[in-house]
Amino acid sequence: MVDFLLRRPHPVKPSLSGITRKRGLWERIHLDPWLIGMLLLLMLAGLVVLYSASGQRLDVVIAQAVRFGVAIAGMVIIAQFTPATLQRWSIPAYLAGMAMLVAVEVMGDMGMGAQRWLVIPGVVRFQPSEMMKLAVPMMVAAWLGRRELPPRWQDLVVCALLIGSPVLLIARQPDLGTSLLVALAAVFVILLAGLSWRIIGLLGALAASALPLLWMNMHDYQRQRVLTFLDPESDPLGAGWNIIQSTTAIGSGGLWGKGWLHGTQSHLEFLPERHTDFIVAVLGEEFGLVGMLAFLSLYLLIVCRGLWLAGAAQETFGRLLAGSIILTFFIYVFVNIGMVSGILPVVGVPLPLVSYGGTSSVTLLAGFGILMAIHSHRRLLPR
Repeated sequence: MVDFLLRRPHPVKPSLSGITRKRGLWERIHLDPWLIGMLLLLMLAGLVVLYSASGQRLDVVIAQAVRFGVAIAGMVIIAQFTPATLQRWSIPAYLAGMAMLVAVEVMGDMGMGAQRWLVIPGVVRFQPSEMMKLAVPMMVAAWLGRRELPPRWQDLVVCALLIGSPVLLIARQPDLGTSLLVALAAVFVILLAGLSWRIIGLLGALAASALPLLWMNMHDYQRQRVLTFLDPESDPLGAGWNIIQSTTAIGSGGLWGKGWLHGTQSHLEFLPERHTDFIVAVLGEEFGLVGMLAFLSLYLLIVCRGLWLAGAAQETFGRLLAGSIILTFFIYVFVNIGMVSGILPVVGVPLPLVSYGGTSSVTLLAGFGILMAIHSHRRLLPR
């Protein structure tokens, strides 16, 4: 996969007549019809599941649809910019994100025991950490895109500083899940830059050796999540309740499910956070294994299309950033389904474009806008 994303596309041969082929409609508006179609289908299916998961609250579905509309508009706008423009904006975006993270530390809004939000009174309440899921890999890709690859040790030190600063601020909120996802998105950029397996092994060993330090600096509830993952039955009415109820709901769906709006675990209030982080359990209970496989197939098609678009990028910056965006999207899906089904600890990662939430949807579709911008602004070969 790394070789596919790093391969150098064939150079553009100049036309003897100086005439390049005419762009089609989708190329002129810088969008990919296949990717757009799959994303719209996923969002529509997500609204159907959300209607049931929210207890048939039409206001929640409408609010989510409005957020999707805003996110789609942002995606279309971002897709119009050239990769060179995006690369120039990497530093301002990164610095703005860092400033907002500092603002969260000083005057952020509290919610559910964490200080993660900034509030513009009467306008919006948002998480700056979501912005860093794009700003950090953009910054790392911009840095490496101007240097000889594979990266040298001094380049990796700079990348570590660029990644570590926002990750530590996000972890302090505390939001360990988002901080790890931000770090992972940037690490994908470094891996796609052609890092040797010897260095990857060395860095992996260093990361493993740091796990005891990470454990000592975790909050009590974060440690409890790990212990609950290892043995959810140790506290079935407390910390283990969420995972036990979610796996019960998924298992009770069987092959075909209980039918839309007929889930018992969710509608009888056994399943917590059913319209956000644990919406997969509602999906599994009401639509069964067949429904789950349909959603997974759609996610897989989106990832495959994204990898194809990333592999066709012509500049180093574009290849690194596009590859990171689509691989990170895959990780979101894997982590959410993994934590709800009990194979990963609960880290509070929503299911992309299905779970209820505004900031995450805007960030995800902005990433796809960047992906299409990188692909659609390629130089075109003559016919």
